[in-house]
Amino acid sequence: MQVTFHGVRGSTPCGCDANRRYGGNTSCVSLEFPDDDPIVFDIGTGLRFFGDTQPQDGSFRGTALVSHLHWDHIQGLPFFVPILRPGAELTLFGPGQDDGRTMGQAFDFFMRDPYFPVTVAQLPSEIRFVDAEPGVFTIGKAEVLTRHIPHVGRTLGYRVTRDGVSVAYLSDHQQPYDGSYGISDDALELVADADLIVHDAQYTPEEFVKKATWGHCTADYAMWVAKEAGAKRLALFHHDPAHYDDALDETARCATAYGDKHGFEVLTAYEGLTLDLSA
Repeated sequence: MQVTFHGVRGSTPCGCDANRRYGGNTSCVSLEFPDDDPIVFDIGTGLRFFGDTQPQDGSFRGTALVSHLHWDHIQGLPFFVPILRPGAELTLFGPGQDDGRTMGQAFDFFMRDPYFPVTVAQLPSEIRFVDAEPGVFTIGKAEVLTRHIPHVGRTLGYRVTRDGVSVAYLSDHQQPYDGSYGISDDALELVADADLIVHDAQYTPEEFVKKATWGHCTADYAMWVAKEAGAKRLALFHHDPAHYDDALDETARCATAYGDKHGFEVLTAYEGLTLDLSA
């Protein structure tokens, strides 16, 4: 399994000189296999760069596992060049909404005039939407476990397992409001003994005090989750748009030391980072 980070930011794209090394695109992480179609976690603006690596002649086949429908996790869809060709196919799994709308209906709502000039129905490829509920299903040779995790609005976390390798994805994960460390049973099931956890790490402890109800967590909390889970590797993710390269370098220094102390690897995700995972 090859895991590549195409967008690592939260909230809004923020490309500038100050974050050139870590990147400014929003959430998108691909899983690729030598004998199966690719899977992507989330379709933020990083999806466009994943598209640069895929066939653009109408032969593309793939699946997206969408955590939730906030802008920073979905706005890459119409800019994904492989689906702008007849014959291409993309299946999107994600949460239905609390008001009863399906995921497909939600996309139909915001991909239309006056918000966007092209509707989903006008894309020349076949786009399928599947409302995912907590449970287990398969995509090709991979098994997918999904659970609700705390954020703002209905949000899913995912765990993809294939050939003895598991990757857990919790891009937006609410830490307890008082800043303490605790984890729901559902979230713990997703991350337990994972080979790689991709986890929200948006705030510093000082920032969390001011934004405790905004649906995110600190890097310290993400590292505690990985330690409790017995994970082999953690990728800190969903970086705040105001955290420039120098600040993330300091986060990475502290995180590496924490991982070394507790016996697992901690990475601070950046655009273009590729990990080859094997059992």
